[in-house]
Amino acid sequence: MATALSRLSRRYLRQTFSLSFSRRLHEGPDTIDELLDRHLVKKDPQKRDDDESLRRSLTSTRREALSLYRDVLRASRFFTWPDARGVPWGEVLRENARKEFEHARFETDPEVVTKLLIGGREAVQDALEKLAVAAKKLADQEAEERSKGRR
Repeated sequence: MATALSRLSRRYLRQTFSLSFSRRLHEGPDTIDELLDRHLVKKDPQKRDDDESLRRSLTSTRREALSLYRDVLRASRFFTWPDARGVPWGEVLRENARKEFEHARFETDPEVVTKLLIGGREAVQDALEKLAVAAKKLADQEAEERSKGRR
């Protein structure tokens, strides 16, 4: 009895699969090219180039933004004196930079992002230059006081 069931089920399975396979085969595309044409999304070469250039520019913009943020963090270490509230300026600068970056995080216009990056880079450079000038003046004043004390 078990062999009869196994033969029946084998025979049934063969017929079922052969019919469904032949039906699927004749209802579908005749060639591989037709199959691919039906199921693959076609991209225009120009669109592909635009996508790649956009991806590259986004990657470079992200890199620049991260670099600028790291520069702000590095530069903020030099601002150790407290502000009017008693909070060190370095912490104030880090907090403000974080807020600015979070505010501009979802900006999609590349022109605006570029302007923000350039403005941020210039602000960091200006702050470091002013800090260097102030440090040099302070060092000169201390040197003068030392030289006056020796006379």
